[in-house]
Amino acid sequence: MNTVLIPERLIKSRKLLGLNKAEAARLLNLSKMGYGRYESGERSPSFQTIVFIAQKFGTTAEYLTGKTDVPDAQVITIEREEEPDLFALANAFRRGDSSFQKRIIKYYQELQDLTQKDTSSIC
Repeated sequence: MNTVLIPERLIKSRKLLGLNKAEAARLLNLSKMGYGRYESGERSPSFQTIVFIAQKFGTTAEYLTGKTDVPDAQVITIEREEEPDLFALANAFRRGDSSFQKRIIKYYQELQDLTQKDTSSIC
């Protein structure tokens, strides 16, 4: 596997999250200068660091290194301390029976529809 980070993909992933460089550096527990070197291509992080960045940015190491052009994450990690409500919901969904899961999915779809209607009425 190519383990060299593609700076343009890192930048694109950061911007999709609406983060500036300083915010991205804080999210990754890096110095602003160290993070900036990754974006400029001056340095390439280890593969383990690429995986960590991918997790935090909601993408994959394969996307950041050019193995795939699909930026969507295949696994999402939810930490109880960072997002307790989302963690509880995911846990309840995972442990719930199929009728509970179907109700949650239906509710989610209805929320998506409402969000799309709200967005289209603004334009």
